[in-house]
Amino acid sequence: MSVLAQINRAVEAFNSNVEKRVRQAREDEEFAEETKRRWDAICSEITEVETPTGLKLPRLALPQTDEPGEIVRYLEGEGLPGEFPFVNAIYREMYRGEEEEPTRLFAGLGLAEDTNERFHYLTGHQESRRLSTAFDGPTLYGIDSDEEDVFGKIGEGGVAIDTIEDMERLYAGFPLDDLRLSVSMTINGPAPTILAMYVAMAKKRHGEGVIEELRGTVQADILKEVQAQNESLFAVDASLRFLTDMVEFAAERMPRWYPISISGYHMTEAGATPVQQAAYTLSNGFAYVEMFRERGMKLDRFAPRLSFFLDCGLDVEYLVLARVCRKLWAVGMRDVFGAEASAQKFKLHTQTSGRSLVAAEFKNNLTRTAVELMLAYINATNSSHSNSADEPFTTPSEEYVRLASHGQSILLEESGLFKHMMNTLAGSPGMKILESRVEAAILSEFREIDRLGGVLAAMEHRYQRSQIQSAALRYERAISEGTRPIIGVNRYASVTGSDSPEIELVRIPHEKKERQVARVRDFKQRHAGEAGHALQRLAQVVENGGNVFEELITTVETCTLGQITELLQEVTGPFRPSL
Repeated sequence: MSVLAQINRAVEAFNSNVEKRVRQAREDEEFAEETKRRWDAICSEITEVETPTGLKLPRLALPQTDEPGEIVRYLEGEGLPGEFPFVNAIYREMYRGEEEEPTRLFAGLGLAEDTNERFHYLTGHQESRRLSTAFDGPTLYGIDSDEEDVFGKIGEGGVAIDTIEDMERLYAGFPLDDLRLSVSMTINGPAPTILAMYVAMAKKRHGEGVIEELRGTVQADILKEVQAQNESLFAVDASLRFLTDMVEFAAERMPRWYPISISGYHMTEAGATPVQQAAYTLSNGFAYVEMFRERGMKLDRFAPRLSFFLDCGLDVEYLVLARVCRKLWAVGMRDVFGAEASAQKFKLHTQTSGRSLVAAEFKNNLTRTAVELMLAYINATNSSHSNSADEPFTTPSEEYVRLASHGQSILLEESGLFKHMMNTLAGSPGMKILESRVEAAILSEFREIDRLGGVLAAMEHRYQRSQIQSAALRYERAISEGTRPIIGVNRYASVTGSDSPEIELVRIPHEKKERQVARVRDFKQRHAGEAGHALQRLAQVVENGGNVFEELITTVETCTLGQITELLQEVTGPFRPSL
């Protein structure tokens, strides 16, 4: 039986067992009394907190019931925060202000020193610094800035990183060996090379021992690239091999690093519905677990280092999407793969919806993002990035990045909605109905993927991509026909004709792009004698079945991103989409 079929069966068995236990609590007096004693003990341990207005509240919100069946349904079907199946949260305490800030703000523009300046600006008030990095188009495709036809794209929409020296500039002034620093990199096709640059740069600055102290995430999800985005550089088999090499190295040498962020965000940006996003992300996650186990990696060594990345839009499904994902991942990992508790936790980063941002009356985007943030935190996301209102026009400006950051701070620090009580809004009748319907829809998608032969076979049939494209068409048609209201576009649109915002576009000066080109050429010239030998050694490792990522940490010292990408494409072949 395939893994997805096993997961469907495991979830059905889990739900059935919960209901059996509910009936037992209602029919077996001894079990009912035991349940009530357990519930009373839990309730008695909950501390109270005081709001700024003097109101006293329990730190943990629990259902107001003494009926044994309902107690069992809550404790075993949802779990307390931090307890299986983690519907309410993967940790008992969140958002109280005593742990790390969950706010991550995406930055990437111009040259490395420009983004470094933005990083310092965004994190100046934070005790724990969480740097989330966006890369420009050439970097995302593994192309050097001195190549033909890319000059106009240098530093646009992200930072230009061609060499290890750029990586040094990017994180200058940040102590990479400080456990309060966490770095996230939104990179996929060339992810192993970019992470290798980061590791090599950190070693150069702090010594070999720093590898075990590095904290962060690299996106690296090649399956969603084929299914929804287009940053695939190598043949699928080769891409998965390079990814697996990187995960294997990280599992052994980088215990604080998440070497893959299994991503649904880009699927939704490409047009996926909330259910499609969740189903494809979860099924991809289970597929990666299968691959890494087949490589011989120990499940409880690598699985706790898997993380996830979801979009949060305005559709009603987002009220429960992460809650359902946590349950399905936990049940699948425990009951199908036999994973321990740390590997059952669906560790989630959420980003507000870029697709929901519109140019018309763009300041409405501030409200859209605020609502999406609230939904993300209701879902107990572990970290979050809020988009800037001006993104339909430009790389986010300083003003709107600051407003995006303050949106999270208002929710987490000023409003008190999440600061005082854990799990404040969970468990309403509407939420429970939504959870059951969304869960059933995700499992239905699992069955269809399984019918096609699994994730990779469905991908070869372009199933996920075609479904996402169909959903995108329905979405745009609904806006055009007015059945999906978009304020300022097809509802309450401006009649004054003054839609065009007076906003200064962020542009990368010509001279900065020339400086980056000069830097790349200078690096190549200085390392011309060493680069050829380094690339030859890398090719031998690829051909002989060695760990490519481990070799890349040496290769990046003398070779550029573009040189490495070109070599790997020559040895393994470039990506060619199936038709």
